[in-house]
Amino acid sequence: MIKIYNTLTRKKENFTEQEKGVVKFYCCGPTVYNCIHMGNARPICVCDVIRKYLEHKGFRVIYVQNFTDIDDKIISIANEAGTDYLTISRKYIAEYKKDARGLNVREATVHPLATENIDYMLKMISGLIDKGYAYRSVSGDVYFDVAKFKDYGKLSGQSIKDLESGARVEIDGSKRNPLDFVLWKKAKVGEPFWSSPFGDGRPGWHIECSAMIYRYLGDTVDIHFGGQDLIFPHHENEIAQSECFNGKALANYWMHNGYINVNNQKMSKSLNNFFTVREISEKYGYDVIRFFMLSSHYRSPLNYSEEVLEQCKRSLERLRTCRGNLDFLRDRSSGQKSLEAKELLNGLLEYREEFFKAMDDDFNTADAISALFNLTKKINVVVADERQVSLGFINEAIRIFDELCGILGIAFASKTGKVSKGYVEGLIQKREKARNEKNWELADALRDELKNIGVKLEDTAEGVRWSFLD
Repeated sequence: MIKIYNTLTRKKENFTEQEKGVVKFYCCGPTVYNCIHMGNARPICVCDVIRKYLEHKGFRVIYVQNFTDIDDKIISIANEAGTDYLTISRKYIAEYKKDARGLNVREATVHPLATENIDYMLKMISGLIDKGYAYRSVSGDVYFDVAKFKDYGKLSGQSIKDLESGARVEIDGSKRNPLDFVLWKKAKVGEPFWSSPFGDGRPGWHIECSAMIYRYLGDTVDIHFGGQDLIFPHHENEIAQSECFNGKALANYWMHNGYINVNNQKMSKSLNNFFTVREISEKYGYDVIRFFMLSSHYRSPLNYSEEVLEQCKRSLERLRTCRGNLDFLRDRSSGQKSLEAKELLNGLLEYREEFFKAMDDDFNTADAISALFNLTKKINVVVADERQVSLGFINEAIRIFDELCGILGIAFASKTGKVSKGYVEGLIQKREKARNEKNWELADALRDELKNIGVKLEDTAEGVRWSFLD
């Protein structure tokens, strides 16, 4: 049974999906005005592992991650560059996807753009006005009336009174309450705008995610994920507007990752203490960054330093050495070596169970990685004496090793620079299983994953043939 720490209830809960076998999963994506920094990379790496693990457990995951492609910062950068917001946003969406591929993060089921969902935002805003939860101000903007939603503050665990006294809010005489947030911004001279029943303008940030969830996943998602900094006000506001619009819970499980810190400060663009994924990857490689993101439990803070990245690099080398030794022994084996040594095979399964126990406990990748290294240590001890290693042990070790690394998204290159044959065949087996179960969405996703790591598939009457892309 998978347990998830729910930010809303502040406790771990047994995970139960709404629709049997299907998980509706939403993650707040980036505002695309620059290359992503290390803090942005953490949620996408964590969500990718959660998605892989749920699929490994047999769920069909509908994963939606948005792009905010209209925003004050995007407009400002476009103006500075003498271009338009579309040019800037499309450029950095492409840069994001390049980094995501490098991090071995699979594309979402849907990557919606805010600007492609204006009609759904207008529908929600109109509905909120009609129900009395939103109002048109004298300034021409449309605001959500926080006082009308009695549960406001339930995600952050604060009352409206506490939030009013502690929140940093701009003084705006057109608001009824300082906490009221904008749903629709009146058009300004020189800025892009859309026509609406409330006048020309563009959407506020918070309504974007609610509208995209409504369109692509329905009223309620199983899991809503984001950074800890989004709890208030972004996710609090999402809850208010969505639940007032449709009368249903927005999400059953709220998950938030901890900060990445530099010198005990949160890494962020606003503090100008950030490092982009691109620049760090040029020195250490994307695989080291991904391993770093998973080296602590997702809710814990991560402390960034070059020393930590060096440790992650050495850890990956240990895993690669173990995997390479197994390939070497299998290539040399005649299949006539010693008995299977059942107790040795059971030892491998013990560490597999340890890995799954960690992942079932709120996707604890830190403990899962510890289990993987315990498995590695066990393998290394056994293969130290080639005379006692059977082909059965080697094949089972490769199968389990690749299975666990596959869930974590750790791919290993062979001497030819391609991922290992065992890793490829493991993904192909999972795809065939999905096809036999008519789980076409998962089968297509696995085909895409194989393509992303340079593998070409050919479905024939005799079975699947595969080769590495040129």
